[in-house]
Amino acid sequence: MIRIFADAEALSEAAAALFVRAAQRAVRNTGRFVVALSGGQTPRRTYKRLACPECRDAVPWEAVHVFWGDERCVPFEDPRRNARMAHEALLRHVPIPAHQVHPIPCEGDPETAAVRYEALLRSSFREAPPRFDLVFLGLGEDGHTASLFPSHPAVTEPRRWVAAVPEADPPRVTLTLPILNQARRVVFLVTGARKAEILRAVWEGPFDPLRWPAQGSARAPGGSCGWWTPKRQPGFPGSGDDRLTSSWGLPGCRGHRRYLPCGPLGKELSGFPELKLNGANPDGA
Repeated sequence: MIRIFADAEALSEAAAALFVRAAQRAVRNTGRFVVALSGGQTPRRTYKRLACPECRDAVPWEAVHVFWGDERCVPFEDPRRNARMAHEALLRHVPIPAHQVHPIPCEGDPETAAVRYEALLRSSFREAPPRFDLVFLGLGEDGHTASLFPSHPAVTEPRRWVAAVPEADPPRVTLTLPILNQARRVVFLVTGARKAEILRAVWEGPFDPLRWPAQGSARAPGGSCGWWTPKRQPGFPGSGDDRLTSSWGLPGCRGHRRYLPCGPLGKELSGFPELKLNGANPDGA
């Protein structure tokens, strides 16, 4: 489903509230909350919301385990590093145990980093196959997500959980579809007017993950997938729909009483038989 928010701030605040609720539920049900973070400006706003006292104090950080969906192979001090951004915006402000924060160790060779990170993931998950409780993803203007780029072999990797993308500039390391698609909840955070065309292609086009890798990440067996975007813009799917709105969030946090649409677009995607369309439940994707 696609959820449309008043603006990027409202989207970020709702994403923070979703994180809080998902963490509370996962810890209540399984004893821990395992999340994969993404980079970008929209997640940065979300992480800053999570660092506000009301959100921060509502998360059982002692049971939170943080991973990343992808990373650039640059030094940690480099501002392009996803882990550095999350550290500055969120992690240094919350009482999460240091040993439960798992950045991708990719200061050097990306292939070595991919092997090391996969070994860490396999030792960290109690079940097989592994299941993140929540994964935040973005959408590139070429249809990529994480660091799964069009026509790259990593898109069709059938077994490995982590792959190197040495051709990128800078080189990258990324989680692959075999692990992303096991997540209980995947949420794409899509902002920017220039994303309208690619969002429509991914949402309405034929199923072709090699062309639009984000389509492959939308198939989450046993889980749910949502696409969140700020306000209707020309060319966005559903831009002509009449939608009801409701307010929700964590009481007292800045995510409270922001608008979001209720209900899905009302149709299933051809080529996405496993995609679940949730109703107007704020805890859904």
